[in-house]
Amino acid sequence: MSHDPEFIGQTSGITPSAPPLWRRLDGVLGIFWQAEGRKGAQGYYLSDHPRISVFFNDVSSIRISNDPGKAAEPGGRPLARILYIPADLPLWTRFTANHVFSHLDIHIHRDRLLKMLAPALGRSAALDVMARPVETSAMGSSGALAGLLAEEIRTPTRHPLHAEALVTGIVTGLLDLQGSTQSRSGARLTKVQMRRLVTCFREGGGQALSVSDMSRAVGLSESWFSHLFKNTTGTTPLQWQLRQRVELAQSLLSDSNLSVADVAGRLGFTDQAHLTKVFRQVTGDTPAAWRRSQLSAPAALERPRGRI
Repeated sequence: MSHDPEFIGQTSGITPSAPPLWRRLDGVLGIFWQAEGRKGAQGYYLSDHPRISVFFNDVSSIRISNDPGKAAEPGGRPLARILYIPADLPLWTRFTANHVFSHLDIHIHRDRLLKMLAPALGRSAALDVMARPVETSAMGSSGALAGLLAEEIRTPTRHPLHAEALVTGIVTGLLDLQGSTQSRSGARLTKVQMRRLVTCFREGGGQALSVSDMSRAVGLSESWFSHLFKNTTGTTPLQWQLRQRVELAQSLLSDSNLSVADVAGRLGFTDQAHLTKVFRQVTGDTPAAWRRSQLSAPAALERPRGRI
């Protein structure tokens, strides 16, 4: 099976330091790159088939995102040493410093990857694994095999079957095959990750966070984070943030003399009416009515209690 992926790679400020070397295998195209990028360099990448990128040196100064324009902001998450990028998942990069690097790109035809995984996992589980991004800086066995494959691309010495076996080893060592034995719907964020999200949100004063901001806070890709978040909370990131903002509003209403309009402005609501609408949706009450109920509560709590 020959493989010519419909791959988009648009770069600015990134220059190959040597001609790329490539090798065609069964349903696989391997390309070894050596390049350098200047500070501020950017890239955009999209393929209609899955691919794996392995970087042979530290690339943490390169920031990446799966949202348009996010990598160009001060944020963005550090580029991992090894990435599995599902088909049709866009990737933006930005260099925060001058950098010289080499990496291996393994473009795999969808059908070839499915054929590789389905016999052991079943078609449904294999498709589930193929849709799940992976990012890691632990080179491990996949990194070692990628080094061997890069050598075979630079200087072919063995039958193509050897290189194809290396590709299989990289795939099975990198993708979360063990997780395919469990229902994907059961995967959730950890308690530590949820606490980190709450802290990040509250430190921002209740201002809205993008999915990119939230996924970066817990060290996950945006698409996988979205799956885990919905499984964990039962809501979307937007719905969860609205509830968090209402809880912050409750704290301000009970612990300060700020007006409802001032609370709305401090938490980034459009106006008092906007806060009132969201507050009622979450609590069933208006901010003013909720504040009155809280002011009357201490009287009941202060009643004398009998001795034990």
